[in-house]
Amino acid sequence: MNNKKAVFFFCSDLKKDPVASNVIKCCEEIMDLNQTDIVIDDNFVLEFKDKNNNLFHFVKTKYVISHDYEYYLPILNRHFRDYDFAGVVNWHEGENAPEHILTAHTIGDVPTGEFGNSNPRYFKNLINAIEDIKNENSLDEFTTLTEATHWSGTTYGGESKLITEYSVPMLDIEIGSSSDSFNNSIAIQVLAKSLIRVFDCDEHLKTLLCVGGVHFEKSFSDIIKNKEFNISIGHVLPNQWIVSGMYDDESGLEKLEKCINSIADGIDGIVFHDKLKGTYKEQCRKLGEKLNIPVFKHKILKNPKDLPIW
Repeated sequence: MNNKKAVFFFCSDLKKDPVASNVIKCCEEIMDLNQTDIVIDDNFVLEFKDKNNNLFHFVKTKYVISHDYEYYLPILNRHFRDYDFAGVVNWHEGENAPEHILTAHTIGDVPTGEFGNSNPRYFKNLINAIEDIKNENSLDEFTTLTEATHWSGTTYGGESKLITEYSVPMLDIEIGSSSDSFNNSIAIQVLAKSLIRVFDCDEHLKTLLCVGGVHFEKSFSDIIKNKEFNISIGHVLPNQWIVSGMYDDESGLEKLEKCINSIADGIDGIVFHDKLKGTYKEQCRKLGEKLNIPVFKHKILKNPKDLPIW
């Protein structure tokens, strides 16, 4: 890809974010970053331009932007509204969270049905870059994963409707899930190097909406990591949140349509986890019939060539 623009955000306070400040320091060490005249949170925005004239901006912030989105939203729209991609580098942790992971996820609040725009091509490019660089550096103890669509802003009192007020496709890009992983210097380098690979490929691909399953659903991660087949993911709606969001009623169907409308170029199929309750599967089938796209079980993902999307 040529002449694209991406922006990345890094909370520079280690007490608020144990990962981002180390990643931006690594970017400054390994890339030829230049200072711009844009100042955000008392820091000059830095920039890098690759051989294809793609422009990458690096923004240091006082807070993780989703944790004070009312403050950062006007800044995003003032300086970065016409960009092709945005990434928020941070950390992952939580009860029963897997250890030694490099992960990314699309932005949205599944229960309320508010979804940020998603670009499956950039999503696959980034995940593939992380996986490739991880393997090149023999970081075998780490696993590259996709994560369920979510937005941490609601945890910090933000209203989910704010998600849709910044139209640039955005991903959270994370290291997890303990201090041992947060401070792994090779993992930090892998994440830093992957950021400027988000525009690596512009080949057309097939896009799936993934419904059901757990927060880190291996079959969904595996399909986007598969480089033999040009398949990506629009959003991942895990079982717990489609249940709490009551996706089995009429409003749930509207939320699913809203989700699909947020995905660049739409979707080519809906894949649901086989353990999903029947009423939710039926909603997927209704939507598939309306959009004239196939709906199928996640187990078929093991054989991509047999998927009914070709």
